[in-house]
Amino acid sequence: MRVLLVEDDEPVAESLRRGLQRYRFAVEWVSTGHAALAHEDPYDVVLLDLGLPDTDGLDVCKALRARGEVPIIVISARGDETDRVVGLETGADDYVSKPFGVREVIARIRTVMRRVQPRTAVDSGPDRYGPRLTVDREAARVRLDGVEVALAPEEYDLLAFLTEEPGALMSREQIMEAVRDGNRFGPAKTLDVHVAALRRKLTGAITIEAVREVGFRLEVVRESSASAPEQDGSGA
Repeated sequence: MRVLLVEDDEPVAESLRRGLQRYRFAVEWVSTGHAALAHEDPYDVVLLDLGLPDTDGLDVCKALRARGEVPIIVISARGDETDRVVGLETGADDYVSKPFGVREVIARIRTVMRRVQPRTAVDSGPDRYGPRLTVDREAARVRLDGVEVALAPEEYDLLAFLTEEPGALMSREQIMEAVRDGNRFGPAKTLDVHVAALRRKLTGAITIEAVREVGFRLEVVRESSASAPEQDGSGA
């Protein structure tokens, strides 16, 4: 999915862009209202900051809405009710107040896209990983051999992130940044606990290799026969 990010704060923009790209969003970033209005490449959704250096973001929102029906999600530090109402009345489809997490923004994008497009255009159903495991990102449900597996929220977030790129080595920093919601994920050492829980609950469907002093690599077990259980020790 193609995202036009309109944000003048470089650290915020870079963090959001990296987070979205991990979830396979293609992100084009511009830092001014004029650049947003001059942007010619096609995009599927706009993430629009209101506090732009050259023009009010509400004016940009109004101009973009006049051009068509591409969804617009306002991301702004202006969090009071008046600004929310004005933003929505100006043409925005949703409003996210700073500070926010990447997963919250992704959830808002998916919700907006479901409203404006047929479901089949944005959601092909649960993702299958090998013969045993499915991850339904829309419903936040995981099934092993067709039976739903009870995962803690942190365990689900971790699995959803690692299965985005099976076989890729993800550093601890990447994982913590991508799946942590504020401080909910807890101390860094807690990551090992959640990895051990996933290994135990999904034995035979996936393996999670610990790479010492780096991070973790998830591999999908392609054979239908269950593999030997992994050891819970992280080795990291």
